[in-house]
This record gives sequence, C-alpha cells and structure tokens, in this order.
Amino acid sequence: MRKRDSGIRADQRTTQDTPYWTRTARLQSGYFLVGGIWPILHLRSFEFVSGPKVDGWLVKTVGGLLAVVGGGLWSAANRQRVTPEIAAVGAGTATVLAAIDIVYVKRRRISPVYLLDAAANLILVLGWVRGRATR
Repeated sequence: MRKRDSGIRADQRTTQDTPYWTRTARLQSGYFLVGGIWPILHLRSFEFVSGPKVDGWLVKTVGGLLAVVGGGLWSAANRQRVTPEIAAVGAGTATVLAAIDIVYVKRRRISPVYLLDAAANLILVLGWVRGRATR
C-alpha cells in the first residue's frame, strides 16, 4: 500500500518557522545590517560612539561578516523559511557577541557602551529561545 502524498513538498515540511523566529530574524537582520555596514561606510563616526579601535580593517571585516549574517536572516524571514539551522546561526552569533561584549567590558578593553550591544544581543537570543519553545 502506498502512502498518500500530503501535497506539501519535503522542503516545505522541514522549513516551517514560527512567528517568533520570523520576527526575531527580521529584527536581528536589521540590527546586524545597520551595525555591520556602519563602520564600513564611516569608521570615524562608529569610533566616536564605540571608542577608538587599533585595527580599522578588523572592525570592517567583522562588520562585513555581520552584514552577511543579517542579509541571510532577512532573506530567510522574508521567505518564511527560518529553519532550525538559520535560528542556530542567529542565536549563536548573538550569544557570542553578547559574551565578548560582557567579558571585554569587564576587562576594560572596550567601552562600556558595548553593554548596550550585549543587552540587544541577549534580547535577540531570547527571541530565538521563545521561538524554539513554540515549535
């Protein structure tokens, strides 16, 4: 006896996201795109807010990587294809950035303004966790 086809493609069945994941992906994509592109376009104003940097090329490299992650999150959210793998990239990136911010502010290597970035990233992590709980 053959199994009846549900009419849903396999890629559709495995890519269902939650409203929390879609919203979190959109929010994080905007935050990462703006924050990532800013030092590339105008490093001086970025440093005015965040403090002086030793290696501008490294700041721009990290900014570029964040913009790429933001672009991927935006694309997934707009297509309503926020998979568990996309959620892991979003949550993992935000977790790492928050941890780095907290550790290096505590060590007085970066400006305390980075605690605001840590808070924003932790809010994003909570969005991903909440989305996971509703799956």
